[in-house]
Amino acid sequence: MRNNMFRRLPVEQATGRLYGGRHRLRVVYRTRDLIVLGLGVMIGSGIFKISGQQAATTAGPAVIISFLIAGAVCLLAALSYAELSSIVPVAGSAYSFSYVAFGEVWAWVVGWALILELLLAASVVARAWSLYATQALADFGVPIPSWLGGIIGQEKGFDLFALGILLLLIAMLATGGQMSLRSLWYMVMAKLIVIALVIATGLKFFHPGNLTPFVPPARPAPDGEQTVLNAMLGAIGGGTPEVFGIWGIFAAAPAIAFAYIGFDLIATAAEETDDAPRKVPRGMLTSLVVAVVLYVGVAVAMVGMVSFKDVDTSKPVLAAAFDTVGAASMGKFIDIGAVIALTTVILVVLISLTRVVFSMSRDGLLPRPVAHMSRYKVPSRATLVAGGAAVVMSQTIDVLTLEQMVVIGTLFAFLFVAAAVLALRRDRPDLHRPFRVPAAPLTAVATIIATGWLMLNLKVQTWGYFTIWMAAGILLYLAYGRRKSQMKLLLEAPPERPVAAPMAPAPPPRGVPYPAPPPPGAVPYTPVPYQSGAQPTGYLGLGQQYPTDVPPGAPSPAPPPPPPGAPYPPGRYSTTGQYGSPHPDRNPSGQFSSQQHNPEHPEPPEARRDTRATGPNPV
Repeated sequence: MRNNMFRRLPVEQATGRLYGGRHRLRVVYRTRDLIVLGLGVMIGSGIFKISGQQAATTAGPAVIISFLIAGAVCLLAALSYAELSSIVPVAGSAYSFSYVAFGEVWAWVVGWALILELLLAASVVARAWSLYATQALADFGVPIPSWLGGIIGQEKGFDLFALGILLLLIAMLATGGQMSLRSLWYMVMAKLIVIALVIATGLKFFHPGNLTPFVPPARPAPDGEQTVLNAMLGAIGGGTPEVFGIWGIFAAAPAIAFAYIGFDLIATAAEETDDAPRKVPRGMLTSLVVAVVLYVGVAVAMVGMVSFKDVDTSKPVLAAAFDTVGAASMGKFIDIGAVIALTTVILVVLISLTRVVFSMSRDGLLPRPVAHMSRYKVPSRATLVAGGAAVVMSQTIDVLTLEQMVVIGTLFAFLFVAAAVLALRRDRPDLHRPFRVPAAPLTAVATIIATGWLMLNLKVQTWGYFTIWMAAGILLYLAYGRRKSQMKLLLEAPPERPVAAPMAPAPPPRGVPYPAPPPPGAVPYTPVPYQSGAQPTGYLGLGQQYPTDVPPGAPSPAPPPPPPGAPYPPGRYSTTGQYGSPHPDRNPSGQFSSQQHNPEHPEPPEARRDTRATGPNPV
């Protein structure tokens, strides 16, 4: 194997004899738990925020189609994730898949993009949690002191609520205290109840006129909203960037993909899942399908009860929409559901971020001590490092303006995962695949094309920031990861010389019983080395030889003459046998025994065999 930046991690080394071979995490998940985990992270920010924003600013009522487009692309990518998770069920997700399929430097690139995605996702959702928590306090009439009002519910700058929720969840994960699966189930059930109320109440106020025009006329995009595709088309045809219209439908889809990023995070739980090669694909696909159905249902209810022109994007759009139709009481339920939902989103995102950092540190691309497992059987150091970075980012950067950075990191990983399916189908067709992508070449190519299209619909500014982030990552890899890689050190290490196992003592001669074991407390027997001049008896172990007094370089002495009457010289076929015979009057039987050649000792009749039926005596 070549030892350079493109060295690949063998599948057998990534997974070991048992899947999760470098597994040091506790197994806690089953299929239904993975579904709940996926719904816990996917149902949150998109339902309570993105649908209204994209309808008001980019696509109008046609945002429903945008949700379907984003869902279809994510479903194609989920098929690729499912196959690779069944082959390499480890915590690194797309990072580990790329390490196996393409090599180390590409794995680093994908892992660096995942860190960007998850860091920003935790920071963005923490800010959204603060906004909804502040709104919930106001809706329930809880008085807020003036000194507190300026540091909670802020879109940028210091925010006490965002800081508090992150610190609380980080401390809980780092010390091993985690929400039980039953609690997670309860919170997800609460979210589903809220969503059912939203859909039912929204359809009650549904007005078909709010869907007209379904695809609003295109108009020039605001400054700073130019996408890469619009820039390319403008350079070719001289056009200007647009929102709404047909282009607006596709332009809204990448931002909506932010709501679906949870399905790929399920792959990071593979090492903690029982029978992961089968259960991870099931949990991933099932949770994604359920999430798409719920998102589309909420989008239909929302754009049907309020015109996209009347949506106030400066407030939590879903609660504001119910205020507009006179169902203000629903706003309180939405606030409570949103706070619970976004709590689970932050929790699952932090868990996934920790697992990616843990995997990269375990492979040496990040400082290896970060992958240390605490006495709670959790990667506490990775949790503190990743969580600390999320805290700093949430408090120092206007993260709400960088939501598309989360999307571009996700879509970038989608590209590599789909390509990895093709690469492993070509290079390792022998691998066992409990789940196989249907029509793999066509599906994988369609995923790459669709994902690339969504990436081109992102802002030029987003691409610029992403390029800077990836360039910084390449420099970090060249400065540290390339030299400290565990694969590099493994390939450079000289092969270990095999050490011979200690031989068992020689068996005693025939008829001599084995020595009894020493009584308790006796001094163990130490064998005496062979002395010169004393001919040992019995079987010689591997590596032992008869001692000799012949000096080095002198010719070996001739073997002793055979005893009188012996048909063969002493050696392999002597009459005394290999171990010596304690009965000199008994000759050994066999193909080369002396009985067959001594007429004075004919074979007794009862010992003769009719070899005509059974054939000669086998050797």
